[in-house]
Amino acid sequence: MLGLRTAVRAARPAFRAQHPVKQLGKRFDSGTAGKGLEGPADNAFNRERQAVKDHAASTSDTWRKMSIYIVIPCLVMAGVNAYRLWTEHWEHVAHGPTLEDRPEYPYQNIRTKNYFWGDGDKTLFWNPKVNIHHKDE
Repeated sequence: MLGLRTAVRAARPAFRAQHPVKQLGKRFDSGTAGKGLEGPADNAFNRERQAVKDHAASTSDTWRKMSIYIVIPCLVMAGVNAYRLWTEHWEHVAHGPTLEDRPEYPYQNIRTKNYFWGDGDKTLFWNPKVNIHHKDE
């Protein structure tokens, strides 16, 4: 079937070149493009649906332009600002006291029972560069 279909398609252009056929009186629908609905299809329901489609087309174009020309530059500027604040924060932390010299307040690192992972003292999100916990000595 596939071979037959391919052969017919290949033969069509050659056949057309030998026997040109004039297509007189062929009607195109280009004359009614901007006029809207006609005949029995011209009712309130169809007019409302057409208005909704036209509104959706213009609104989606507006949102697409807003997404490209407003949202993307705002995201880039927010990312640059976040990076600048991040580096400024860590420069500030570098000038502070070392981890061992920081005081540990009684409300920090309260342990009523050990965690079941690791050594039982560190939380799941423990970061040794930031978090401090002096074991009771």
